[in-house]
Amino acid sequence: MATVAAHDELNVYESAEARFEIAARQLGLEDGLYRFLKYPNKEITVYIPVVMDDGRMEVFTGYRVQHSLVRGPCKGGIRYSPHVTIDEVRALATWMTWKCAVVDIPFGGAKGGIICDPEKLSRSEIERITRRYTAELSEWLGPEKDVPAPDLGTDEQVMAWVMDTFSMHMRHTVTGVVTGKPLALGGSLGRREATGRGLMMICNKALEKLQLKPSQCRTIVQGFGNVGSIAAELMHETGYKIIGASDVHGGLYNEKGLDVPKLVDWVYRQHKPLPEFPGGERTSSQEILFRPCEVLVPAAIENQITSENAHRVDCKILCEGANGPTTAYADDVLQQKGVFVLPDILANAGGVTVSYFEWVQDRQGFFWRESEVNQRLQDVMDRSFDQVVELREAHKVTSRTAAYMLAIRRVASALRLRGIYA
Repeated sequence: MATVAAHDELNVYESAEARFEIAARQLGLEDGLYRFLKYPNKEITVYIPVVMDDGRMEVFTGYRVQHSLVRGPCKGGIRYSPHVTIDEVRALATWMTWKCAVVDIPFGGAKGGIICDPEKLSRSEIERITRRYTAELSEWLGPEKDVPAPDLGTDEQVMAWVMDTFSMHMRHTVTGVVTGKPLALGGSLGRREATGRGLMMICNKALEKLQLKPSQCRTIVQGFGNVGSIAAELMHETGYKIIGASDVHGGLYNEKGLDVPKLVDWVYRQHKPLPEFPGGERTSSQEILFRPCEVLVPAAIENQITSENAHRVDCKILCEGANGPTTAYADDVLQQKGVFVLPDILANAGGVTVSYFEWVQDRQGFFWRESEVNQRLQDVMDRSFDQVVELREAHKVTSRTAAYMLAIRRVASALRLRGIYA
């Protein structure tokens, strides 16, 4: 790729478009389908008036982008962050389309977001924002239309409020309108751990491919939220040597390995800053990415590995736990370095896969044992990895391009069969 200004490189929607274009060209996708699949189906902006706890009225801006309805209802999280932009929501909705298609589940992509800082809002204020946002979007949500889930700044309680608000508008209980709900409201066993568990499953497959063993793999996890902490715990149990971890407070490094169960207890039960955990060298959240390791798991936020710093990455396997942690302009650098990249639309698809299982269980009114959920997830992740690697080797492309090719081919095939209604 040509040199690009930093502000362009860090536009996540442009990264999503760039990767789509590479894969579409490789597939020889016809112009009409190319244009249809490139753009979202619908973009909705809502302005949310909320009475705050002190009696003031504030107006928050919210978005919902539905990228594709070709293979089924839209699916995608809702994030609450002061940094939400329409471009970010567009990109995440687009990635969700490809993510669902890579693992071959019958959803298209969507994403939602509200510009707010949940750290500065009370629980009751978050509830009022959530309920008004849901009410404004109720016409476009539903089990057959668009099924939200938790994302950055939201959780299962927020999903419970979405479900209740939507149900009140429908005049009957609709558990299938969201996933990632509390178990008591139709949530699925195994959903909370699904993204982290899926990361471990994909890493295990990559190790088999490269003829490595977990015990040979020094592993660094950037981001110690739900995804990163669960991935670290499960990988530690499997035998991976976790030598580095970080969160918003900073990073911690120990070449002899971190005691992950105690670190999780420190962060989540004692509520202490990760870098203050005894037994490691303090570093920054960014610098932890560049320590030598076999497996690097960026599970924090977008745009962590760029064309400016990709040359510093020193790993064999890069397993993307976050959405868009690597910019499109960093891909060439990583390829030249021989890094085996497990792209986000494959590596972190465990969450949406078990969200699909939750949706299925809600619609059946019949719920599965956790062991059954995990086994079904294993089957999906193993099959998807094998299909991506098969395309990668057949077309001599990167794993990322192969994953996009597999996804685009599936959506394009469904669109050809459906035709265009006019």
